[in-house]
Amino acid sequence: MTMTNPNDDMLDDLFGQARAQQPVAPSDDLIARVLADAAGVQHAPIAQVADQPGAWARIMDAIGGWPALSGLAAATVAGVWVGIAPPSSVSDLTASLMGDAVSVDLFSTNLLLDAGALSDG
Repeated sequence: MTMTNPNDDMLDDLFGQARAQQPVAPSDDLIARVLADAAGVQHAPIAQVADQPGAWARIMDAIGGWPALSGLAAATVAGVWVGIAPPSSVSDLTASLMGDAVSVDLFSTNLLLDAGALSDG
């Protein structure tokens, strides 16, 4: 059993009518006006291309602009702050996970130079 769609038959009829139409050629007046317009455009000055954005502008666009950059700056400052002066809970958690607590002092007063370890003699 073959089912046909009546809309397909209607479309076939419409396409058949369109194929039966003779192609319409543009008038000589229209061709003359199009060619005159094209000749006028050919002699017009070329519009200048806008300067391409610089590297900084492209980076800012890729990041998401100033709001995203300010968020990245705040996260960086917070990470440095927690890295230099971590809260005791972070130190305790790190010690429980790693096993031993390691402390690094950035501003040490126990330099080997004071003890004379690197001096001559």
